[in-house]
Amino acid sequence: MKEVYLVAIARASAIPEDTLRAAFESEEMAYTPAPDGQGFSLEAEGSRVEVVFESRPTPTEWTHDLFSGSDTALESLSHARAFYRFAFETGGAQPTVPVFVALMCARIVLTHADGVLVDITSSKVHDSEDVAEITELDFDIRDHVNLHAVEVIEGETPLWVHSHGMEKFGARDLEIFHLGEQDLLPAEAFLHELCTDLAFGQGPPLRTEMGTSEGQGFMLVPSEEARANLLGVPLEAFEGHEGLFLTVVSPLGRHNTAELLRPFRERFAQEPAERIEAMRQDTQALVPAFKARLLRRGLMEPLTFLVRSPFETHPEGSTVTEQLWMEVLSWDEGVVVGRLVDGAVHTTEWRKGAHVEVPEADLNALALSREGRTLEEDEVRALLIAERPM
Repeated sequence: MKEVYLVAIARASAIPEDTLRAAFESEEMAYTPAPDGQGFSLEAEGSRVEVVFESRPTPTEWTHDLFSGSDTALESLSHARAFYRFAFETGGAQPTVPVFVALMCARIVLTHADGVLVDITSSKVHDSEDVAEITELDFDIRDHVNLHAVEVIEGETPLWVHSHGMEKFGARDLEIFHLGEQDLLPAEAFLHELCTDLAFGQGPPLRTEMGTSEGQGFMLVPSEEARANLLGVPLEAFEGHEGLFLTVVSPLGRHNTAELLRPFRERFAQEPAERIEAMRQDTQALVPAFKARLLRRGLMEPLTFLVRSPFETHPEGSTVTEQLWMEVLSWDEGVVVGRLVDGAVHTTEWRKGAHVEVPEADLNALALSREGRTLEEDEVRALLIAERPM
């Protein structure tokens, strides 16, 4: 078993056994207390999680710069007086299952003690609200891995970008070399896609040319092979990263991968403000008919209503407005309530699957889909014309 998570709590004593037993049994999880009374094991979904309680304060060497997380979460960690240590067998046919079971276990513990969750593999710290969202909403690999960019050579492409956190899925972390500053966001998007595939046990075969979601070719090669062709990078650059990685290279096995990331740059291009405003005005003209059609749809009607609206994200302290789509669930008094069908690309502040509320005046695009097929613009307009008053 591998120790993956810690739940750091403010109290020095363990949560009473009868409290935990009742909580886990209500979630249909098999709870077994440890013989020495210092922990328990949990079985659910075919996975087993071993939990050990340890009463001790946060180690003094755990400074804030070692972890990523909100200021309040990091502050809570620094004042923790005891820990629950979570271990489980990683990997398997569906690697996300034991991770999800452990997270559900941590979530229940955090409902009975103030504290935070520490992901040892990625050095992330999550507060209890964050843990609840991770277990409730659609899977987002950014909740489980950290990406680091390290300057290892000189020149225009000095960066080595690599992940931390894939161990919890029984997989190697990923790395890619010879990137420039302009490649960072595209590299994040590409590596997150690849990490997601690996987390679900669907990663590409090694040493085999594959295509990205944008159609560009690449290969994954074990780092002990790929780094042999890496010129100019001193060995001391890898100190503290002695573990084995999977290296992204070109189909010819080379480290010139910048072209691979070119299509991903479009995801981070800012849409012109003038175009957004023009779209908003066109959309607002259609909103009354769109709303009327939504409110009279039948219970079994295979029609999905989608709208787009601006959402603020805050990557590294800056403010970026992203245009996100949501499925409309209800509409009342000028406020649209919906579920995000795509998450923010810069941060996890707005996760896919989250329920949100936006003023209808902010809508700048709308769409309809029937049985999984998005209707063309002329089809949407023809459908909505029927909603106009005579």
